[in-house]
Amino acid sequence: MLRLGRREFGAHEPVIMAIVNRTPDSFYDQGATFRDEPALARVEQAVAEGAAIIDIGGVKAGPGEEVSAEEEARRTVGFVAEVRRRFPDVIISVDTWRASVGEAVCEAGADLLNDAWGGVDPGLAEVAARYGVGLVCTHAGGAEPRTRPHRVEYDDVMADILRVTLGLAERAVALGVPRESVLIDPGHDFGKNTRHSLEATRRLGEMVETGWPVLVSLSNKDFVGETLDKPVKERVLGTLATTAVSAWLGAQVYRVHEVAETKQVLDMVATIAGHREPAVARRGLA
Repeated sequence: MLRLGRREFGAHEPVIMAIVNRTPDSFYDQGATFRDEPALARVEQAVAEGAAIIDIGGVKAGPGEEVSAEEEARRTVGFVAEVRRRFPDVIISVDTWRASVGEAVCEAGADLLNDAWGGVDPGLAEVAARYGVGLVCTHAGGAEPRTRPHRVEYDDVMADILRVTLGLAERAVALGVPRESVLIDPGHDFGKNTRHSLEATRRLGEMVETGWPVLVSLSNKDFVGETLDKPVKERVLGTLATTAVSAWLGAQVYRVHEVAETKQVLDMVATIAGHREPAVARRGLA
């Protein structure tokens, strides 16, 4: 059972996490939701299309202009409070590695802290424990926030992913984070080259077998682009193919830009797997 905010999800229930970037320089939309009104419209659309979680980020993942903790909080805290007011039942996640920002957004109503940089600030898990919110424990290969990998090597990338994410998850629970609210994430592209991310996808079942719910953040990433030699705006089909494979292997939460398309893929895989009934079944019966 996965429990986040006011919601509970069964073991075979896929969950969509919609990305809302409060940054002027995001790699995918170049700041389309930096201003409040477009961002709130994005939240409304994502919820209508089937997203259960809204993931709000105030700093782009890649290199760029320095963003202080104060500026990150300015971009996210008030917005979290407004989303909480307008959408009381939605699960609000905040993509941050900083404990100070985590504390501020939890005060504003966040339900989940998405630590994409692998516990670089150990105080973030302590914040999650103090507020009783969820935590995403990610493998980033020891990379510093907002840096790109350079000639990284692993003897066994999945072994390293498991070592790091399980260690972070167990530490979080020991601190007091509810066990049913902790997720693990292989961290596609973070501290990895394309071959590492492909292997992490191929071996995702090993993470699922640990019993922790697995989150994957695949949407339009470089490993998809390099695999198909496609620019950012032409990676949707590759992303959806990777989503289908990840769903078949048992991942539960999907951090995405394209909500409606992802929902169709997840519904189709769940139905093939026997975890969901067809929406309509008339063929051969009329």
